[in-house]
Amino acid sequence: MFFRPRLMASLHAVPLPLVQGVSAFLLRQILERHSGLLDRLGAFKETRFAFVPTDLPFCFLVDPARTTIKAFRKRHTIAADATVEGPLALLLALAEGRVDGDAVFFSRRLTVTGDMESVLALRNALDDCDIDVTEMIAKAAGPLRPMLKSLMVSLRKQALTSEGLSWN
Repeated sequence: MFFRPRLMASLHAVPLPLVQGVSAFLLRQILERHSGLLDRLGAFKETRFAFVPTDLPFCFLVDPARTTIKAFRKRHTIAADATVEGPLALLLALAEGRVDGDAVFFSRRLTVTGDMESVLALRNALDDCDIDVTEMIAKAAGPLRPMLKSLMVSLRKQALTSEGLSWN
């Protein structure tokens, strides 16, 4: 687990509206930069995807048809058609297309339940998008952008290294 126990304990105190706001901001940024992303889901655009980071006290429900993301505390049950569960760094790396999704799935670092075909459609839709979450967050930091970007790139590299993976 990349996030240390003390950090995990402090994340329980983070207000859910803050988590919701950050996740909604990131979804808006992704969709602005990659406007055709949801169209690439085709018939699976109506699928609701749950993402459950194993190292965070939060989980997320993405509804492509309504272009929404909702954050929940993990104790909340999410009604989703497909669920992807794994460490946060790995989930972000997959969204950014920086690790091999098949290798991660077959190595059991990632758990997929529900509609597997829709998850494959999502993975294919994300291919070639060149999503960079660190850049999106850093860009919002204004003059602190270079410092924040450097810090986040370093953290993501450490996180994947702790998972035994390298960043492509």
